[in-house]
Amino acid sequence: MTRPRDQRIETRSVHAGAARNRAGAVAPPIHLSTTFERGPEGELRSEFIYSRSGNPDRTALEAAIADLEGGAECVSFASGLAAIHSLLLTLAPGDLVLAPQDAYHGTTQLLNGSSNGSLSRWGLRTRGTDFLDAGDLDAGLAERPVLAILETPSNPTLRITDIAAVAASCRAAGVLVAVDNTWMTPVLQRPLSLGADIVIHATTKYFGGHSDATGGAVVVRRGLELTPRLRSVQMDTGPVPSPFDAWLLRRGIKTLPLRIRAQSAAAGAVARFLDRHPAVLRTCYPGLSSDPGHEVQTRQADGYGAMLSFRVRGGEAGARRVLSRVRLAIRATSLGGVETLIEHRALVEGPDTETPRDLVRMSIGLEHPEDLIADLGQALAAV
Repeated sequence: MTRPRDQRIETRSVHAGAARNRAGAVAPPIHLSTTFERGPEGELRSEFIYSRSGNPDRTALEAAIADLEGGAECVSFASGLAAIHSLLLTLAPGDLVLAPQDAYHGTTQLLNGSSNGSLSRWGLRTRGTDFLDAGDLDAGLAERPVLAILETPSNPTLRITDIAAVAASCRAAGVLVAVDNTWMTPVLQRPLSLGADIVIHATTKYFGGHSDATGGAVVVRRGLELTPRLRSVQMDTGPVPSPFDAWLLRRGIKTLPLRIRAQSAAAGAVARFLDRHPAVLRTCYPGLSSDPGHEVQTRQADGYGAMLSFRVRGGEAGARRVLSRVRLAIRATSLGGVETLIEHRALVEGPDTETPRDLVRMSIGLEHPEDLIADLGQALAAV
C-alpha cells in the first residue's frame, strides 16, 4: 500500500505494507504455504507461485522497508549477511569494492575472502578504505571500483562517516555507494536522502526488535536498475526469509520509532555516566559532544542510536571482570532487542580481530537507564 510521503514515520511504520484481507482481520494472517494454487488451465491466480520466488508476508515486509527508507524497492533476505552477500553477487568477477576498515566482523570476513574464500575465489576484489580520510578515499577511487560499502556508525568503535561527502566523491567517480544502516534505521538516519544509492539492513536487529526473528534487506534508490539482479540472486540462490520471520519483522516495524527513540535516549544517559567513570578509559558514542563524530552525526541524522562501546582500565582482564559482574545486562551477541545486551567484542570476533581487547560493546534496551547505570556501576567498581 502506497502512503503519502508527507506522513510522519510513526504513521508509515504502522501502515506501510499493510493490505486488508477478505476476512477484515486487523492483524494480517501468516501465509505459511510453500506453494500457491493455479487455475484449471494452469493460469496464475495471483502473483505468487512458490515461496522461494514470493510470499505475501515477504511482499508486505519489503514494501514497508522501502517506504520507510524512501527507496524504489526493497529485496529481503534470510539474514543481514545474506543481504550483503547477495548484493556482492550482483557484481562481476574482477570488480573492485571499497570496503570499510572498521565494520561488523562478518562483513569484513566476507569482503576479505576469509569466509571460506568464496568471494575471492570467485574473483571479487576488495580494498580496505578509511572513509574518514579523504586522501585514502581518493586513492581508492583512483583504482576504479564499482561499489563502496559504508558502515556508520561503525561496529564496534562507532566511527562516523560523512555519508553526503563520501557519496558526492563516489558519484563524481561513477561509483555506487551502499550504506549499512542497521544501527540507525530510517527513523534516525536516511542514507538515500544523503546521496547513497543502496541501503543495507540486518532486519534481525531493530526492525524485529525482540530478538526472535532473523532477516536482512537491500533497498535501492529510485532510478537505479539493480533490483532485477537482486531478485535473480534471491530466486536462484534462495536466501529468503521464512514467512513467519517476515511476519514477525513486519510486526516489529510498527513500534520501531517508539523503541529506537527510547533506546537512544537511554543510551545517551548510559554513555554520559560511562564517560565520567574513573574505570573507563574511553566511551565511544557519537551523542557525546567530545566524540570525534559528534558534529557529523548531528548534521546527518536525527539521533545517535542505542549502541555504545567503552574501553576499560586493566586491559582484557578488566573488560572480562565487568562482563562477569553485570546482573541486569545480558551477556549475548546481537543487538537491537528490547533487552540490553553486553559483550566482550574481541572474544566474539576471534584471535585475528583488530578490536581492542579492553573494549566492551553494549546494545541498550528498554530498561530504565538508571537501572542500567546502577548495574554498570557495581560491575565497574571491581575494576
